[in-house]
Amino acid sequence: MKSFELRHIIGFQETNLVGNVYFVNHLKWQGRCREMFLKTHAPGVVQQIADGLALATVRVSCDYFAELEAFDEILLRMTLGKIQQNRIGLLFDYFRVHGDDLELIARGEQEVACMQREGEGMVPVRIPDELRDALRAYEA
Repeated sequence: MKSFELRHIIGFQETNLVGNVYFVNHLKWQGRCREMFLKTHAPGVVQQIADGLALATVRVSCDYFAELEAFDEILLRMTLGKIQQNRIGLLFDYFRVHGDDLELIARGEQEVACMQREGEGMVPVRIPDELRDALRAYEA
């Protein structure tokens, strides 16, 4: 199974007073991974966002299996879980990198709705073809 990958080295600003990574950072990394996917595989969608397209996160979750600390290197792998109407389901696996070995430390999901800004509100729209085609290559 092909996955989109994002590597990250944890900094002190991502830890709490105890010294481990604050849980909300896992969700931030999901967003960063999604952004880098768009930049790399669907740059036209980035322009559509500037023109009023919204990729609204409507659901997010993360199950934690191990703690992380400053200077841990992580590998985040994103795959497509599902495409349904105007919604995209993304799956995330978080690994701590130990040389050539990977330790699964968390697993997350995100559901994104494609919406278009209209006046003060938003209306559902089709998933842009460029995004749909790019995601299909990473289907779980």
